[in-house]
Amino acid sequence: MTSTSTSPHPNSGSAQRFPVVVVGAGPAGLTVGNILRAASVDCLVLETETRQFIEQRPRAGVLEEWAVRGLQRRVLADTLLERAQRHTECEFRFAGERYRFEYTRLTGVHHWVYPQQLLVTDLVREYADVRGGAIRFGVRDVRPHDLDTDHPTVSYTCPETGRREVVHCGFVAGCDGARGATRTALPAGRAHISRSDYGIGWLALLAEAPPSSDCVLFGMHPNGFAGHMPRSADVTRYYLECPPGDAPENWSRDRVWEELQLRLGANGAPPLTEGRLIEKRVLDMHNYVVEPMVFGRLFLAGDAAHLTAPIAAKGMNLALHDAFQLGDGLVAQLTKGDDTALDGYSAACLGRVWDYQEFSHWLSEVYHGTSSGDPYRAGTTLARLRRILGSPTAAMAFAEQYLGKNAEY
Repeated sequence: MTSTSTSPHPNSGSAQRFPVVVVGAGPAGLTVGNILRAASVDCLVLETETRQFIEQRPRAGVLEEWAVRGLQRRVLADTLLERAQRHTECEFRFAGERYRFEYTRLTGVHHWVYPQQLLVTDLVREYADVRGGAIRFGVRDVRPHDLDTDHPTVSYTCPETGRREVVHCGFVAGCDGARGATRTALPAGRAHISRSDYGIGWLALLAEAPPSSDCVLFGMHPNGFAGHMPRSADVTRYYLECPPGDAPENWSRDRVWEELQLRLGANGAPPLTEGRLIEKRVLDMHNYVVEPMVFGRLFLAGDAAHLTAPIAAKGMNLALHDAFQLGDGLVAQLTKGDDTALDGYSAACLGRVWDYQEFSHWLSEVYHGTSSGDPYRAGTTLARLRRILGSPTAAMAFAEQYLGKNAEY
């Protein structure tokens, strides 16, 4: 575990100084960086991968309307709004039938589908190329130091020279994910981590095939859950429930498409359009929450602070919510001396975090109850689905949670 109080490597290069160091160039880190640069606050973003890698790495793709509006207010959504798909309904398939769920008709709110790598490409271009933000790609062995003082530093190994570099700063934004250096820098006993393991896996697939429907499909089948998520005119994201720890090699192309056709099949539905599988990996479904999301001058955001399994497609949205709160709070502190938002940062984020965690847990039972092997769970799962589809009150409650529409947390 990285110490928060040790000094940087003694054979380091010339010290650098920035008001904020952002560790991680994902949606959260780049959004924080862009908010700071828009206010003429200097910052440094450190990223262990190359720019090409982060601009091509496939991850999430569903954005809630409030998140897109937040990007739009910060002049970060122009390309997104030109290229993203607007989704207004989804479809449940179970017991051989298909049921359309028109959530926009109920709420007036919709989803945007925009692959995360495209958003990252937009954000890094705006930050580095337009707003002139400093960023270092391919850095190694990032280590935060002295986080519980007024003068933290971050050290890293420069990929070109192999030397240790030291950055003095006022604040560190930890946006480097579940396995990053900032989360592991938390000293034992200073943060509580709540965890939940669903005991299931999802085989995550990208298919070089046009979407087989104009909306997201959720298939609940005794063999396991299956999901169909359009990503572009030529690429579709699929999920298949599988045992946790399963190996992608156990899933041949023929087996994948056989199970997808079976689990997403329904009366009146045409067969799925098959294609080459360009990604195949197993995700073990689990969640965690770090409380508080602040330690000294370190502020965690996104997956560094909380992980929400892709069951409810909430992860990228939570990362952006954190980034809006943190970026605005840092600007208020550094330009006006107003520390109100930073003092309330953790509480402002955790309300939404726990709401999304609860919905993910609830939705997991809907998705996976029919494949549990337990007739009681299967029966209650079908009852939940019929209630959503048959009761206007239940439908509205589900739609609001699915869309992240609740404004108060």
